[in-house]
Amino acid sequence: MLNPDQPARDELHAWQQKMQRPPSLLNRVARRVQARLNALLPEKVHVAITAAIKQMVRGVLFGSEYVTQKPLPQGTLAEREEAVRRRIRAYRNTAAAEGAVTGAGGFLLGLADFPLLLSIKLKLLFDVAALYGYDARDYSERVYLLHIFQLAFSSQHTRNETYQHLTTWETYRHTLPPDAHDFDWRTFQQEYRDYIDLAKMAQLVPVIGAAVGAVANYRLLEQLGETAINCYRMRWFEGQEPKKELLS
Repeated sequence: MLNPDQPARDELHAWQQKMQRPPSLLNRVARRVQARLNALLPEKVHVAITAAIKQMVRGVLFGSEYVTQKPLPQGTLAEREEAVRRRIRAYRNTAAAEGAVTGAGGFLLGLADFPLLLSIKLKLLFDVAALYGYDARDYSERVYLLHIFQLAFSSQHTRNETYQHLTTWETYRHTLPPDAHDFDWRTFQQEYRDYIDLAKMAQLVPVIGAAVGAVANYRLLEQLGETAINCYRMRWFEGQEPKKELLS
């Protein structure tokens, strides 16, 4: 009899191979070009951008008011993933609509898209964690979400490193700094900003901004959702069940 979880295992295996690929020549060239462009920015600009993104992410990811869904204590992998994919579609459509509105609104509304989209992405991760049975009230689970986010929106070089942390999470989590302030926020913001710059800059262009914003946001949410699914599949198949004491 076919194992009902085998398709998920096969998809996970293919995804894991992708995450472990070495950076291609194009990846390496793009990384060097982006590093040179970043070097042209004054240090005070880097500090300001890092602080802004840090505050936005920490405000959502570590703000208790955003934990609105209780962990799902029971359910097969297939049942959980059906619910997860429904949630991803809902957030994806919301993000696409938001991108279209802000893209059509010109430069100022286009700039407003950045924090709005960031909030939508992080709230999606909270819901995905709960549907797989994990309680985001736990500090290390929130940092896990931060790593999923970084894995989804980074260069291949940083993706390789982040993936290794996630594959050894039960060991790695014990090495986490006790305070989220100690996370490497500068690398986080640079990787995220560099990853989405091209698509989001095109969103600011008159006439095409609405269409670009809708498509870009749709794809970014789709990518984040697939990354989250496969990260939790790794834990599922490794037998790392959600913490029972947090499910009571």
